[in-house]
Amino acid sequence: MTGRYKAYPEYKESNTTELGCIPSHWKTSKVRYLSYCLDGKRIPLNGSERGEMQGSIPYWGANSIVDYVNNYILDEDLILLGEDGAPFFDATRNVAFFVQGKVWPNNHVHVLRPRKDKVKAQFLAYALNCVDYHLYITGSTRDKLNQSAMNDIALRLPTYEEQQKIANFLDNETAKIDTLITKQEKLIELLKEKRQAVISHAVTKGLNPNAPMKDSGVEWLGKVPEHWDITPLKHLCSFSGGGTPTKDNLSYWTNGTVPWVSPKDMKSQRVTQTSDYITDTAVMESSTNYVDSGALLMVVRSGILQRTIPVAINDVIITLNQDMKALKFNLKMDVEFALHFIAGNEKALLLEWSKEGATVESIEHEYLSNGLIPVPPMEEQLSIIQYLSVEMNKFSQLEAKAGIGITLLKERKTALISAAVTGKIDVCGWS
Repeated sequence: MTGRYKAYPEYKESNTTELGCIPSHWKTSKVRYLSYCLDGKRIPLNGSERGEMQGSIPYWGANSIVDYVNNYILDEDLILLGEDGAPFFDATRNVAFFVQGKVWPNNHVHVLRPRKDKVKAQFLAYALNCVDYHLYITGSTRDKLNQSAMNDIALRLPTYEEQQKIANFLDNETAKIDTLITKQEKLIELLKEKRQAVISHAVTKGLNPNAPMKDSGVEWLGKVPEHWDITPLKHLCSFSGGGTPTKDNLSYWTNGTVPWVSPKDMKSQRVTQTSDYITDTAVMESSTNYVDSGALLMVVRSGILQRTIPVAINDVIITLNQDMKALKFNLKMDVEFALHFIAGNEKALLLEWSKEGATVESIEHEYLSNGLIPVPPMEEQLSIIQYLSVEMNKFSQLEAKAGIGITLLKERKTALISAAVTGKIDVCGWS
């Protein structure tokens, strides 16, 4: 960390391998001497399921707040430190949180009360976020930071007054970075909204702003170009479903070469690979079927249908599970136009196609097959597809740049915190 920040004038060896050199007037200490561990205060949830709890008191898990409850265990300035190992390997996320007020930690969180005569709580939280937890984590089946290992974590310790200055500096500077990150995240959300609006307009209004319009007969769709047809989906494609070969027969799933698509594979708009593969024998002896390439794959039963309709085109021969449908279009509609139509209007289509009262969100086949779809002439469909390909590429580039910006800002934040709490930069003169 160079540039506007300067190093301390003198350094010394810390005599602790993991800490290296420290400013000459700093000391070293361990977590056990800087805080009290309050893990023993945690109590059970009295049989309540997490999803059933309601309230305004944050209920903390290993990574962050996971729910809100009505009552609380602790009401003081605390450090909450994730116990499970997973969070410690992501440098862009905090693992220690400084919390003021009422909290209820779960059994995957260590609770530390800083010794106020030795360490500032904010500084301790920042310092704990710069620890190399690989040195302290144990466990054969699951990484874990046990209480004994946590208490042995070695930290660099400036003077009490300097701790406050470092904490104030980091509060201010990281807040600026967080603001920039929030703006980039908001930009990505706006780009996604704009992307969908561009798709929706192209597939429902066409590319010619001067084209004569007519009423589509569909309330949410409104007017469409006069020369477009409005056709039930069942007259544009054939439908096929899928199934799951029994897991009891391992030969169905061992060394399989046939892609088996389930909702978890619908993360992009092209499907070439899947998480699971089955054998040809499994296809012949179960309810699943082969689907030729070039079909429109759609999730029709999944909790994800609360907010979106995942669709994709398969570039290889595949099979499906029972929560999916494949739509094979005839010569009246190009499969990519159909994909764009659904992707650009998924909120309205969810209302049109969803089955009411189902325990799991699902698309009702009757509603789906009878749904009215605008059908431009094939030449116009292809022009719209080409136009959207160019426009979507522009959006993808902008979103990628914003994503890179977020990554760099998070790296900057992590580096700044590390430099300040390890003594690589002197921020005592900051104001």
